[in-house]
Amino acid sequence: MQHIHDIGKKLGLKPSDLELYGDYKAKVKLDSIHSLKDRPDGSLVLVSAMTPTPAGEGKTTVSIGLGMVLDRLGIRSLVTLREPSMGPLFGMKGGSTGGGRASVLPADDINMHFTGDIHAITAAHNLIAASLDNHIYRRDDPLIDHRRVQWDRVMDMNDRSLRNIVIGLGGKQDGVPRETFFHITASSEIMAILCLSESYEDLKKRISGILLGFTYRGKPVYVRDLGIEGAAAALLRDAIKPNLVQSAEHTPVFIHGGPFANIAQGTCSVMSMKLALKLADIVVTEAGFGFDLGAEKFFDIVSRIAGLRPCLVVLVGTIRVLKMHGGKKLSEINEPDPDAVERGMPNLAYHLDNIGTFGLPAVVALNRFSTDTEEEIAVVEKFAHQHCGCVSVIDVHGQGSEGAVNLAQAVAGSISDDVEFKPLYPLDMPVQQKIETVCSRIYGSKAVDFTAEAKKDLKKIKKLGFGNLPVCIAKTQKSISDNPDLLGVPKDFLVTVRKVKISSGAGFLVPVTGEILLMPGLPRHPAARTVDIDDGGNISGLD
Repeated sequence: MQHIHDIGKKLGLKPSDLELYGDYKAKVKLDSIHSLKDRPDGSLVLVSAMTPTPAGEGKTTVSIGLGMVLDRLGIRSLVTLREPSMGPLFGMKGGSTGGGRASVLPADDINMHFTGDIHAITAAHNLIAASLDNHIYRRDDPLIDHRRVQWDRVMDMNDRSLRNIVIGLGGKQDGVPRETFFHITASSEIMAILCLSESYEDLKKRISGILLGFTYRGKPVYVRDLGIEGAAAALLRDAIKPNLVQSAEHTPVFIHGGPFANIAQGTCSVMSMKLALKLADIVVTEAGFGFDLGAEKFFDIVSRIAGLRPCLVVLVGTIRVLKMHGGKKLSEINEPDPDAVERGMPNLAYHLDNIGTFGLPAVVALNRFSTDTEEEIAVVEKFAHQHCGCVSVIDVHGQGSEGAVNLAQAVAGSISDDVEFKPLYPLDMPVQQKIETVCSRIYGSKAVDFTAEAKKDLKKIKKLGFGNLPVCIAKTQKSISDNPDLLGVPKDFLVTVRKVKISSGAGFLVPVTGEILLMPGLPRHPAARTVDIDDGGNISGLD
């Protein structure tokens, strides 16, 4: 690794612009960011993917590799990514810093704790929770109905035992007994707010507008009513600053913010993307999971709130994932089967069609594995050429920047100022219709079923005046539908909306569909079993 001062120098950042966290990590000072506001913006490229499977599509690896090869070709480029959560890290996914010769460094630090951003978000969220319960215990004004509290607690770990709990037990001095729950920190509204805020003032304003619950008379209670927005924002003083690290080939990378795409907006911070656009000609950013989740939310929420205008989508796919969508089991994906690849192609085509819905061009990146055959690759090349005219077979994991020159050339050649990006729905559309629009046009659902609780939520949203907010649908990442067992392109399915949460501080609504969980659990064989440390302090098992 090169010293982080040298990485910053490649961007034109001086040592005085950086706050160092050791030799290889740094935060960019807010004053330095604001001093760049008059510079022209570069072009924003979004990396998304077909519906993920346990076979893995390597979207982060492709994003890092694309940034490295653009730099190799002499194009000023920057990659902006999300911070890994320790929940998936110790659960099923393992590390989230790319792989092979297309990774970001220092990987162990980034995967665990990093610069403490996620811990700060956890602390800010739980400060609000503690203050709220103290307010209820003290019976302060406004008098909050403890049965109508909307605010949970969070932690950055998968722990199914905390999904539903009872607090305040033990006696009069231990608080008011009530039911509550834990969510994972990535789903916290504070995480969403941090990733959308562009200044301390903006951060504090958004936190002040968080809906906490209701009084006995039904009056809404916000964080500002407790007077703790300043304290919560103070805990995020350093967390709001973008983090600078480097790729395996020493190209600069911003990693900042970590909302999941299946339960939140699924993209890195607005501040890191806007900073990157001032420093580079092409910025590569990533949206979590498949196009139906992260990318849709990027376009309909993040782009609209922050005024970002993407110009191109790179859609990542693999032969292995195509085989699973074509009916093969995970244990069978290394067996040559061009017919299974053919059967899986509708999933890729479906996402390409959705990209066109937003008025954007697409480039397909076929992330090659050693078990892929030429016959299987030929199936994808023929199909993709018919649908988007551009497919690049790449191997950045094994070859680094040498493995995706064709992709970088295709991306650079496809960027145009003539792209007319458009969101899916207008904000003044009724909330129920917004949800139905996303479900029908992006997921392909036949209809949407709203439970009695969801219908009550819709009435409450209208009464409180939040009807003009965009929707951030919480949905399984394993299927285009809300049923994780339906692979490929499901037909004639219903989407069930169980409830609609109000994230008034972040500025969006969260319809919760199917059986999606906001606090994941650990699998039978968690990845934590493979992680270890030796006497020299070297960590292993995070790959």
